[in-house]
Amino acid sequence: MEFSKARSLFKQLKVCVLIPTYNNEQTLAKVINDVLEYTDQVVIVNDGSTDSTDTILSKFDFLAVVSCPVNKGKGVALRTGFAEAISRGYDYAISIDSDGQHYASDLPIFLEKLKTSPHAVIIGARNMGQASVPGKSSFGNKFSNFWFWVTSGLTMQDTQSGYRLYPISQMTGIKFITRKFEFEIEVLVRSSWRGLDIIHVPVSVFYPESGKRVSHFRPFTDVTRITILNVFLVLIAVFYIKPRDFFRSLKKKMQDRSLGSYSKTRQSQTR
Repeated sequence: MEFSKARSLFKQLKVCVLIPTYNNEQTLAKVINDVLEYTDQVVIVNDGSTDSTDTILSKFDFLAVVSCPVNKGKGVALRTGFAEAISRGYDYAISIDSDGQHYASDLPIFLEKLKTSPHAVIIGARNMGQASVPGKSSFGNKFSNFWFWVTSGLTMQDTQSGYRLYPISQMTGIKFITRKFEFEIEVLVRSSWRGLDIIHVPVSVFYPESGKRVSHFRPFTDVTRITILNVFLVLIAVFYIKPRDFFRSLKKKMQDRSLGSYSKTRQSQTR
């Protein structure tokens, strides 16, 4: 897709790019510049960075920048970005990580999918089988995919990808309880419970050599938090969501039968 066409679609569909960032001074400027090739509708959330992030962002003062005084976690940063994007009139936000693993050249893929799926969270699914993917990332993704299936009944191949399109105007009113990395699974589950579709598109991913990538994911602590969240979501699914959906389905069937009986009665009366 040509840059000009992408820019036009960003405006037409009211989409912005949301970049949450925390201490990614080595890659942040390149990520922003790559995104600017496609759109200047960008919202950046500086989640309490202590490196040179402020200096880098001062060079992009024409963009919407929200700065948090202290680090609160990726979940809070994303929700802060959602609120800022909505206040600026956007209906959708494409989140892209600032560590350089995502390619801005994949942004048009989300826009094309959005045209046919306006009521969906669209996940940029990575090829987790490629050799450069760290083992802990592959394991964590399988772990997350399993629990997402348990709580939503949906099968997805990459529930941990941070490259996503969110229909933020349709997500207002959903209450979230998580603050850090576990938000990325909670938002999928609760969005599916709201009735939004959860779909994916293929995207490329770059993982630098071991030791060169800056990651703030803490394997033990964050996996523990994700596990606790999933137990909580399973309880809600079992004791509220599934009974709710069952009675809604039953009510709809009764209404359909009633409407069918009424229609047959009306037809017999007109003969």
